[in-house]
Amino acid sequence: TGEDKPLDRKRDQAVAAVGEDIAALSFNKAVARIYELTSAIEKAGPSASRSVAIRTLLLLVAPMMPHLAEEAWDGIGDGIVADAAWPPVDPALLVEDEVTVAIQVLGKLRDTLTVAKGLPNEQLEALALASDKVQRALDGKPVKKVIVVPDRLVNLVA
Repeated sequence: TGEDKPLDRKRDQAVAAVGEDIAALSFNKAVARIYELTSAIEKAGPSASRSVAIRTLLLLVAPMMPHLAEEAWDGIGDGIVADAAWPPVDPALLVEDEVTVAIQVLGKLRDTLTVAKGLPNEQLEALALASDKVQRALDGKPVKKVIVVPDRLVNLVA
């Protein structure tokens, strides 16, 4: 729906993963993904994306808990959940365009940054050095070496 892109992304990732997990008879993995979606829904504020995610959640639990899903689906007034189509997946939302990079000073985690995927190492290094938490950990010491693992980690050795 575009209102809450992280929730839309999580929803589409859950639909794709749960579909694959059910096909592979990996029901425990499917349930774990449903829990992840539930957590994302709980954290999201009221929006059209949240409403769509809740409806999608009901469709995802239907194969494993049909009675519960049917009662909840009836509560939102959409007929019978068994007649509803499996939710569509937008392939563009399955691709992550942001990553969380860990920033370490002398091997200890000091900060994390959410940055665009594929950001050049020099920019990652500059962002890491600009962090207040990193500056406090460095305590004025010069940086001797910087180790960058693209899209994962920046380790500063002082």
